[in-house]
Amino acid sequence: MVGVSTALALQESGHQVVLLDRKAPGRETSYGNAGIIQTEAVEPYAFPRSVSEIARVALKRGNDVDWRLRDIPRLAGPLWRYFAQSAPAPYARTIAAYSRLALRASDDHAHFIGPAAADDLIVRTGWRAVYRSPASFQAAAIEAERLKRVYDVPSDVLSPDDLAASEPALQRRLAGAVHWTSPWTCRDPGELVARYAALFVARGGKLARGDALTLQQNGAGWRVLSEDGTVSAENAVVALGPWSPMLAKTFGYRIPMVFKRGYHRHFTGPSGPRISMLDVDSATLVAPMNAGWRVLTGAHMAPPGTAPTSRQILNASKAAHELFALHEPIEATPWLGTRPCMPDMLPVVGPTRHKGLWFHFGHGHQGFTLGPTTAFLLAEQIAGRRDNPLARPLMPSARGLV
Repeated sequence: MVGVSTALALQESGHQVVLLDRKAPGRETSYGNAGIIQTEAVEPYAFPRSVSEIARVALKRGNDVDWRLRDIPRLAGPLWRYFAQSAPAPYARTIAAYSRLALRASDDHAHFIGPAAADDLIVRTGWRAVYRSPASFQAAAIEAERLKRVYDVPSDVLSPDDLAASEPALQRRLAGAVHWTSPWTCRDPGELVARYAALFVARGGKLARGDALTLQQNGAGWRVLSEDGTVSAENAVVALGPWSPMLAKTFGYRIPMVFKRGYHRHFTGPSGPRISMLDVDSATLVAPMNAGWRVLTGAHMAPPGTAPTSRQILNASKAAHELFALHEPIEATPWLGTRPCMPDMLPVVGPTRHKGLWFHFGHGHQGFTLGPTTAFLLAEQIAGRRDNPLARPLMPSARGLV
C-alpha cells in the first residue's frame, strides 16, 4: 500500500514513475492485514509501561504478544528505544503528529478508490471491539468517550443485548462492545492495492520486477536493476516496509526498526460477524473477506526471515470458533507478514543526506491506513514544499536517522 500510494502521489505531481518490486503489488504485508482504514486509531500502540503489564507480556499470559528468547538479541536495541519513546512526554509528541494523519486517512483513500473502480471492495460501516470481561468493557467505554471528546472520533457503546441484536451469529453472550463507526473496511486488502496499481499503470506508470537491493548511485541520480534492464532516475524512494533497513544500511543508515509479525487464516462457515470484530480479551480479529472469514492474530516480535510459530494463530482460531460457527480453514498453512514499526511509532517520510534518495516506511500497524496520506506528504517534499507541519515530525532528519 505504501509503495503503490507513493507511485500514484508522485505521478499526480507530474513525475514519470517506475514502481519496482520483487512481487506483484499487494502480495506482501498489505495483503494480510485486517483491511481496516483506521481513522479511529489516533493513538498508536505504545510499549507497556507498568510492571504488571510488562510481566504479563514477558510471561506470555495473553495472546496479544508473542516472542522467542533466541530473537531477543536482534530486537533488544529497538525495543529499548520503543520503551523509552512510550514514556509520557515523547508519546504525547507522537500522538500530536500521529492523530492528525489518522483522522484524514479515509479522505486520502477516497482520492484513489473511485478512480481505481474499487468501491465494491469498501464497506463504510466501521468495526467493533468486543469484550468478554465486564471490567475490560467498562474501561473501553470510558476510553471511547475520551477519544470522542478529545478527537471527535465517533463511536457507539453497545450493551450485551445491543451486541447480540447487531451480531445474531454470535454463539455466546459477551459483556459489550464499542462500535467504531467512522472507519472503512476492505473485503480484500491485497486486491485494493492491486487496483491502485492498475490505476497507476492506466495513468502511464510502469511496473517493473526486480531486486531493490541493487539500487546504486548513478552520477547525480540513481539506478536499479529490473528484469527488463537498468532503470535510471533522478530520485529513488525506499518504500520496502520491513526490508527498508536492509537497503538503507548499504548507504550507511542504521534504522532501529521494531518488527511485529502477524498471522492470519481464512475459514469457511455459514455465518460470521456482519462487520469486522476484534475480540479484545483474546486478541483475535475476525473479518468478513471475499476469501472467507479471516482470523488474525496480535503481534509476534520476530525479525524477518525467522521461523513462524503457531501459538497465536491456534489460540486465535479457537477463540474465533467460540464466537462463530466457522468450519474448515481454507489455507493449508497460516499466512504471515511483518509490520515495520519505528520506536517512536511514527512513519519515516522524507529526504536522506544522499541527494535524490528518499525514505517512506515504518508505518507499523497502519501502513494500509496511512499509505496514501504519507504519500501525499512525501510528494509535497519532493516538489520542494517542506513547510507542512504534518510532515516535519516524520522527516528522517527530525528523528536522528540521517
